[in-house]
Amino acid sequence: MTFEHARSKLIQQLRLEGIQSEQVLDVMLEIPRHLFVPENQLHFSYEDTPLPIGLGQTISQPYIVAKMTEALLEGGPLKRVLEIGTGSGYQAAILAKLAEQVYTIERIQTLYEDAKQRIASLNIKNIELIYGDGSLGLNKFAPYDGILVAAAPEIISPQLLEQLADGGRLIIPVGAAFDSQDLLLYTRSGNDIKKVCLEIVRFVPLRHGVE
Repeated sequence: MTFEHARSKLIQQLRLEGIQSEQVLDVMLEIPRHLFVPENQLHFSYEDTPLPIGLGQTISQPYIVAKMTEALLEGGPLKRVLEIGTGSGYQAAILAKLAEQVYTIERIQTLYEDAKQRIASLNIKNIELIYGDGSLGLNKFAPYDGILVAAAPEIISPQLLEQLADGGRLIIPVGAAFDSQDLLLYTRSGNDIKKVCLEIVRFVPLRHGVE
């Protein structure tokens, strides 16, 4: 089976699992996930499962990537988006096709360097990759229409909510490390914040500092 055929089958599966946004599905059909996984995981590139990318980190399950992206888009057009936890760069590449500008921050230098090379090889121009600690967000470019966090804190930082634009959306897994976590959607309307639980998930823990 070719990568293209496998990717098409994955998109069909995501539809059956409840992903409704054709925008999201079209982009996931376009972006080659196999370029974002280690060579020893290529055979599993289009399985609907998370995969290890080294250094204790993972590339998220395609369904979760689609679900989080779809939830961001439901808030309206995305001009400025922040991703916390670049990892391999796959989620950032998806977001870049749907937002005017993506800022993505990674605390592990090896992952940051590898993701930077991948994004450059795909000629994606509207992603700014930053090496640093994103646990408190990235105030420099705030406010954001969307913030997507790809690692789980036990308690959400209020700084993340403060960096949302009016009408902006924050999607973040919250809960104990290596346990079931709530995938939460926070929506800002003026000074009011609304919270909804989207899914039960399991992400790597959100850590402070850089490596």
